Amino acid sequence: MAEDLLVTKQRFELPELRTVGGATVRDVAVGYETYGALNAARDNAILVAHYFSGTSHAAGRYRPDDPLPGYWDSIIGPGKAVDTDRYFVIASDTLVNFNANDPNVVTTGPASLDPATGRPYGLSFPAVAIADFVRVQKALVDSFGIKRLHAVMGPSMGGLQTFEWAASFPDFMERIIPVIAAPNFNGWLTGWLSMWTQPIRLDPDWRGGAYYDGAAPRAGLEAAMRIMTLHALHSEWADTAGGRAVAEGGDPADIASTPFAIDKTLEEAVRARAPMADANHMLYLARANQTYIPGAGAGAASVAEGLGRIKAPTLLIYAPDDLVFLPEWVEATAKALRGQGVAVETAQLAGPYGHYNGIMRIADAGPQIADFLARRI
Repeated sequence: MAEDLLVTKQRFELPELRTVGGATVRDVAVGYETYGALNAARDNAILVAHYFSGTSHAAGRYRPDDPLPGYWDSIIGPGKAVDTDRYFVIASDTLVNFNANDPNVVTTGPASLDPATGRPYGLSFPAVAIADFVRVQKALVDSFGIKRLHAVMGPSMGGLQTFEWAASFPDFMERIIPVIAAPNFNGWLTGWLSMWTQPIRLDPDWRGGAYYDGAAPRAGLEAAMRIMTLHALHSEWADTAGGRAVAEGGDPADIASTPFAIDKTLEEAVRARAPMADANHMLYLARANQTYIPGAGAGAASVAEGLGRIKAPTLLIYAPDDLVFLPEWVEATAKALRGQGVAVETAQLAGPYGHYNGIMRIADAGPQIADFLARRI
């Protein structure tokens, strides 16, 4: 652990953000981390965008005794696929970040204080889009004096942000690496995202989003997180997490209980994370994903129009067993980009984690990522 990369969370502020939907948000703040050093030419920067329930903590540890490193630590760091001896990596928290209560997260969203009232926004906070996340990231990147990124990359929702960068700022990066993501998803995923969040709306403590002066909708949030987690994993993982076994002390005859091992596994996993999360922020994130159109920040009105704006050579990394962003959507995206002359490569991630293979098994694609980043384009 002594050799681990030690990182510091930093804060970026914008006096004002004009959203894609036309609203104005004052005093916008997001946290960010950097790894490596920006070179004199300012042309070695890579922007990493995070997944739905993630944060900017993509690599390293805040303290030597932290139990876990950042989510992509296996590929970001000295001598790794995203070599921080060579590249300057920037990773930022999104607006409406899922982990709004985490002291290591800086984000503006419904839980933030409205400067006009001094009270939490709640649902008066305007709906935001993936393109708004990228607008804030673009301002952050500009603050470093960077005129062009070496690459943009990220998993899941981070992959959608990667596509947004390439469609709204097609000449601002040399290459992109969207991981376990596809912009051309259909109503099936839209419906799933609604299913993820429905328990929050059904929790009486949600109170239409106005819960900041009382009890938070903890039960609804935890149920929502269990649905999200199970959907993102795969049946192969479930067999290692108890399968159909009854938990110790469980009674299948007790209809009111949750007696199975898989239930207990999910409950324990969620209970550890739920205190860091905010229910309204999860609702806003789901809506941002459901309404996603690549290039919306530059006026694209459809997925096809947005994809048509992309020029950057692309490495698409996906999991054949992904039940969130189905592999056929990724393959269709690759076909569409190739059809308009974009150089596209693909890589697959195998393993028992389904969608989460894009986090847990990303090192398997490390050699291809390293080669793609190092290649002259």
